[in-house]
Amino acid sequence: MIIETKTINPNIFNHQYWIKEIDPEVIKVTFETILIQSGFKIVKFDDYYFPVKGYTCFWLLAESHLAIHTFPDDQCSYVELSSCNEEKLSVFKSLIQQ
Repeated sequence: MIIETKTINPNIFNHQYWIKEIDPEVIKVTFETILIQSGFKIVKFDDYYFPVKGYTCFWLLAESHLAIHTFPDDQCSYVELSSCNEEKLSVFKSLIQQ
């Protein structure tokens, strides 16, 4: 079922970017800390190590989610945060730039 976007007005804010970090342990600790400092409520965390290479993790948030996918061959990771709370997203973005 497709809903025309002009009939609803969801306030979902997205922030996507690439980082040079690919170490799963560094990613988990760093991003969980930043989520907490930003005021997000973490509902659940899950991750998956691909058998050959690569890593994906996500935090289910009361305000939406954060997902990270590593690309070891390229030495970078893709980060995407979606949130219905623009203020917390703004704090997250400022902390991630530090």
